[in-house]
Amino acid sequence: MDKMVPYPSNSIVPERDLDKKPILETHHLGVDFGGLTAVDDFSITVGRTEISGLIGPNGAGKTTVFNLLTNVYQPTRGDIMLDGMTTARKTCFQVNKMGIARTFQNIRLFSNMSVLDNVKIGLHNSINQNLFSAMTHLFNYGKSEKAARDEAMSLLEFFDMQDVADSEAGSLPYGAQRRLEIARALATHPKIILLDEPAAGMNPSETSELMENIRRIRDNFGIAVLLIEHDMKLVMNICEGICVLDHGKVIAKGSPDEIKSNPKVIEAYLGKKKEGDANA
Repeated sequence: MDKMVPYPSNSIVPERDLDKKPILETHHLGVDFGGLTAVDDFSITVGRTEISGLIGPNGAGKTTVFNLLTNVYQPTRGDIMLDGMTTARKTCFQVNKMGIARTFQNIRLFSNMSVLDNVKIGLHNSINQNLFSAMTHLFNYGKSEKAARDEAMSLLEFFDMQDVADSEAGSLPYGAQRRLEIARALATHPKIILLDEPAAGMNPSETSELMENIRRIRDNFGIAVLLIEHDMKLVMNICEGICVLDHGKVIAKGSPDEIKSNPKVIEAYLGKKKEGDANA
């Protein structure tokens, strides 16, 4: 794990990414729903190959941030720059083609389809065929289909899932379904992948495997990872930079060691001690 170093935008990135353009930057991002401000003044910089964490108590606005980054929600104010280009007024599909992919808190697979077909769906960005050629199998359709199958199988092999390629996705154990969802996201050829509580519901062995897989994703695909997670052991062991949200606002940013000892973070998670408490 590289040490985190200052970056010109008043942020920090891994030392190895210092001479590269950040893959993701947000500037004073915010969104209002009616009279309620859900996220306000959210600014973050993610290095090109950084594993970064977004943490905070329940209801802090973390998933709302992911929905903003993927244009599920349009921001009320602020900017999102993905690989140096604005995502303003783009659709979710267009943002995905620009290079951002995500998984969800609740697994969203096509349960009745095969494991292989779930991954092949993620390859839509790279399959260049129209309806007519698909219906008639002309114009190199067969060649494209074989290439898609080969790439999907390669992704399944990366997660040691090649032996269940023909199984129904919904029949897989929980941990395997999580891996499949990540494999499908990787099939879109992202520059950054957003993982929303990837360790939710996992046992310690599965969580350990997940940590190793996240590192392998960064190293093998050369992409950044931004994750929301409540498992603090996972966050502190794998994330290089961490951003902490509370009530829709950033209260701290820094390395794991800095975050662990930050009084604002401790207060957000444990609550403020009242005067007169025995240990105050």
